[in-house]
Amino acid sequence: MSREATETPAGLRDVAGLDLKPALEAVLMVVDEPATEEHLAKILERPKRQIADALRELADEYTVQGRGFELRFVANGWRFYTRAAYAPAVERFVLDGQQARLTQAALETLAVVAYRQPVSRSRVSAVRGVNCDGVMRTLLQRGLIEEAGTEPETGAILYRTTNYFLERMGLRGLDELPELAPFLPEAEAIEAETQEGVPSFDPDAPDDDAPGRRPATPGTDDEDDQTEL
Repeated sequence: MSREATETPAGLRDVAGLDLKPALEAVLMVVDEPATEEHLAKILERPKRQIADALRELADEYTVQGRGFELRFVANGWRFYTRAAYAPAVERFVLDGQQARLTQAALETLAVVAYRQPVSRSRVSAVRGVNCDGVMRTLLQRGLIEEAGTEPETGAILYRTTNYFLERMGLRGLDELPELAPFLPEAEAIEAETQEGVPSFDPDAPDDDAPGRRPATPGTDDEDDQTEL
């Protein structure tokens, strides 16, 4: 036996000889985010096509068997999820009534970012008509949005949704966001209202200590964020 073989852990030497479907199940049980077919193919030393076929077969088998979980392709990768029909049981066991939910203000702000990204905080505030600074910070801390460069004209920081957002929403990509056109006025009207509604404060100030930043006042989302989220 070669020196390389003796120094390599047995699990790494034998992975190519494992049954593929059980090996996939074992790996997917411990992933922290959806695993891509490319990564799984590399780890298990199999062709990508073989990995893709096995994953889809597993997903179909779980559905036919009526298992309490399902294997879903989300955010460019595969991961186990609780089947929707059994979500109440999981929520009762894990959350026990302590589920931390986003406030209505946070959900509305997240929707604006999702549909208008990349977008600055000032534009988000203009669309909603209130100061969204606190809510934007919360969404950043929770990993639902991230910085996406700066606006060339103003230098304001731009924001977009993250892969974690796609994962939590159960979306493969942004193209799966529901179509809003039937529920919205004409684009020209929206843009006009947006420009008119730009607040006088500077929502793109980098932090709470920035000069000129207006403190939260009753009825703003900043206050809602501090008390509800």
